[in-house]
Amino acid sequence: MPLLRSSSSSSSPPALVIFALAIGAFAIGTTEFATMSLLPYFAKDLGIDAPTAGHVISAYALGVVVGAPLLTVVAARMARRTLLLWLMAMFTVFNGLCAFAPNYQWMLALRFLSGLPHGAYFGIGALVVVSLVPLSKRTQAVGRMFLGLTVATIIGVPFANWLGHVVGWRWGFGLVALAGGLTIVMLARLAPYAPPEPGASPLKELGALKHAQVWLTLGVGAVGFGGMFCIYTYLADTLLEVTRASPTMVAVVLGIFGLGLTAGNLIVPWFADRAQLKTAGGLLLWSAATALLFIVSAGNIWTLSLNVFLIGMGGALGTVLQTRLMDVAQDAQGLAAALNHSAFNFANALGPLLGGMAIAAGYGWTSTGWVASLLALGGFFLLLVSVALEKSRKR
Repeated sequence: MPLLRSSSSSSSPPALVIFALAIGAFAIGTTEFATMSLLPYFAKDLGIDAPTAGHVISAYALGVVVGAPLLTVVAARMARRTLLLWLMAMFTVFNGLCAFAPNYQWMLALRFLSGLPHGAYFGIGALVVVSLVPLSKRTQAVGRMFLGLTVATIIGVPFANWLGHVVGWRWGFGLVALAGGLTIVMLARLAPYAPPEPGASPLKELGALKHAQVWLTLGVGAVGFGGMFCIYTYLADTLLEVTRASPTMVAVVLGIFGLGLTAGNLIVPWFADRAQLKTAGGLLLWSAATALLFIVSAGNIWTLSLNVFLIGMGGALGTVLQTRLMDVAQDAQGLAAALNHSAFNFANALGPLLGGMAIAAGYGWTSTGWVASLLALGGFFLLLVSVALEKSRKR
């Protein structure tokens, strides 16, 4: 069933509401990715080694996977603006407390709690933004909200890392809490209020899980997106060991990846609003091809930088699948939209795992390109199954 516009109304221009939601996305993107770059600092301060500190990153991802469906279902009867404010309040408080974590155990627990609102915020936020624009521009609206996430990889993460280096890692989490607080203020003033949907209930939201198309779309993201995370996770090592780039250039190339993500979310949604499934398929094939180019481009900093930008553009798949899930979930759109981020965090675990296995087996740093390409093709196969099933149902 196509997604219908909500009956919510707001005196604020839609662009300002989307901007407020994007600030929250910026805060979430910063804490998710900056924790990786702050790992050496808090590992030393908390008296743990790097592998142990890595569990802190995994705890956040686990929080996203658990929190996305749990919070969305439990709060099914809550008005969307109210739920967004509570989600961002949780996010702000727990990230702020991370700045005061006295030991590893507290840090681990607080990172798990910080991840709980992540998926639900994006899922409910997506429902709000599409209620403010015409149906022909809904993917573009979701893409503009997601720009906060992509801009975080260009500005928020480097700045948090700089803070960690200059004044201490705790200030990086303080920055995130500040952005979260700003989001709360902006949403309270700008976000439209609409009463809960008639008949809304936890059981109704759980109804999304009975639709095969929801599971197939989640599978496309969980598998197809794993390739991008596979390459990104080992990109710094590839730059140092294969490209022989300087540590300074590593930061530059990671920023170029963020530019690619941003460009993709600016350009691709326009096509998705006109041909959703073709755009999703094209992005998966794009990701498979650019991953193969990674293998041959890694030896030169210029070719690799261009390739990394192109790989980043494929990240717009998340925006396209966000809208697709809201379409196929019928009247349980909240849970489906939130589960999109559970799927991508699964991809964030699957891609690096398989890439690490290929590297450990002796295939070299560039073997992540082969793994990433196969994962993208796996996602494309699941999309073909989804399309075939949909055509069969219509017949």
